[in-house]
Amino acid sequence: MELSNKKREYAFWILQILGWGFINLVSVFVVKQISISLLIYSVIMGTVLGIAVTFLLRLYLKRAIQFDGFGIKECIKVLLSFLVASFLFAVLNFIFGYVYVEFGPALTPSELQMFKYHDNVGIQVLNSLFLIGAWTVTYLVIKLLLKLNRDRIERLELNTHLKQAQLNTLKGQINPHFMFNSLNNIRGLMLEDVEKSREMLTKLSEILRFSLTKNSNNAISVREELEMVDNYIALSKIQFEDRLEFVKNVDKDTLDIQIPPMIIQLLVENATKHGISNLKNGGTIVLNIKKEQELLILEVRNTGKLQIAKDSTQLGLQNIQQRLKLLYTNRASFNLEEVADEVVANIKIPLV
Repeated sequence: MELSNKKREYAFWILQILGWGFINLVSVFVVKQISISLLIYSVIMGTVLGIAVTFLLRLYLKRAIQFDGFGIKECIKVLLSFLVASFLFAVLNFIFGYVYVEFGPALTPSELQMFKYHDNVGIQVLNSLFLIGAWTVTYLVIKLLLKLNRDRIERLELNTHLKQAQLNTLKGQINPHFMFNSLNNIRGLMLEDVEKSREMLTKLSEILRFSLTKNSNNAISVREELEMVDNYIALSKIQFEDRLEFVKNVDKDTLDIQIPPMIIQLLVENATKHGISNLKNGGTIVLNIKKEQELLILEVRNTGKLQIAKDSTQLGLQNIQQRLKLLYTNRASFNLEEVADEVVANIKIPLV
């Protein structure tokens, strides 16, 4: 989860105060017999100087450094700004140390030992390089971690939007595919039997109304999906008459399980179109739905051979595979094979 700008500012100032306060508190506690006035002065002044210098350094880094495209140019800027900030920190410590020693209260021997190198520019510079360097490294590491976290969140959001767009595209492909087959059937029967054509139109309208209201969801219950399948079979039987037999074996404890909409209907439609319709005497479609351990098993068997026409787009099968992959990644499976003069389509969907 990415922190808001306001929360990041709060975190920055809290860390600044605690960090510099701790460093200066530890540095004065190593001195024995230190006065209260010097303790307060050293901690407060050291903390204020550290915060002031690093605040200016941070202000420059935020404005001048492009963290999204960190390169040699940015490295040089960081190095130069670090050296300038270190020099400034050393000068300020030198000035305030000199003022306190020369014009402040009398110092004890221990306190004089503490300020032994206050007028040594070299020592002050080395001390500043160490402290400001540690701060700079810490700041850059935190910025890098925040950027990596932000990039990760953006990638996740992008993948989510992409998957949803792909799902919507697949859903949009299902309805035209089904409508094309049904309208062809109606057209073929229009001149032969008007009553049957009207009945087919009624069934088609029920199916389309169902698909329009339910297909916008990523999941519906098995019970709702079976209503769609029953309407489709009723519509198909008007065309195939006695050539189509449909057998349904559904365990009652699977009826309320959520599945992708129209996925069973696509299996049954594929069995009808590529199986039963190619057989002179027709055949049987068997739908089996059951639970096995942590999986929901959807199986559709139809009489016939596994033969896919050369001009077939296999759109229905591709839709099934892609939707399962988008919704369940590699946890779901789809298999289509020929077993003993039957074509068996098998889908396994994880329940957890």
